[in-house]
Amino acid sequence: MVSDTYQEKELLFTFAAGTSWRVLDVQGVRLPVGMALVDFVIERTDDILFVEIKDPSHSQSPEKERKKYLKRLSDGSVLSEELTPKARDSYAYEHLMGRDHKPIVYIVLIGLDAFSHDVQRAILNNFSDRLYNSLRQEGELPWVREHIKQCIVLSVDSWNQQFPDYTVTRVEHQEVGNR
Repeated sequence: MVSDTYQEKELLFTFAAGTSWRVLDVQGVRLPVGMALVDFVIERTDDILFVEIKDPSHSQSPEKERKKYLKRLSDGSVLSEELTPKARDSYAYEHLMGRDHKPIVYIVLIGLDAFSHDVQRAILNNFSDRLYNSLRQEGELPWVREHIKQCIVLSVDSWNQQFPDYTVTRVEHQEVGNR
């Protein structure tokens, strides 16, 4: 069985044969001003997965930067300043490209393996709910249309349990591009 792979820094995704997926955040491709997109999209039979990868645990991340990012995860700034806008922008982009024909599930993979299990649990606890609420109401009034059906925030380990057909493994740092 032939599989396809995608590498984002040190995280290598392996997709089962026949998986319909594509990179959305293609480096060097001009986007509308101010628009930021999720890393990749998986189209399944009943839904579309928007996948965003955040990996503060990669080997090239200095300890000081990891702690700083952990604080931003804890105080909600990653959620409001990065994750919510990327989901909104990706939805708008896919909608305008005519590719929003199924319910969309927003998956955020956060590489937390450099942190203790207690820290991981504390970060991931209610993160999906907080992200979904942020997506529903970014301003004073909530959005009238539900553009994201569900949010799931996962660690590397929980990703592989949730998505056995699209596994992720951490590989040693190398200067390799995607795909």
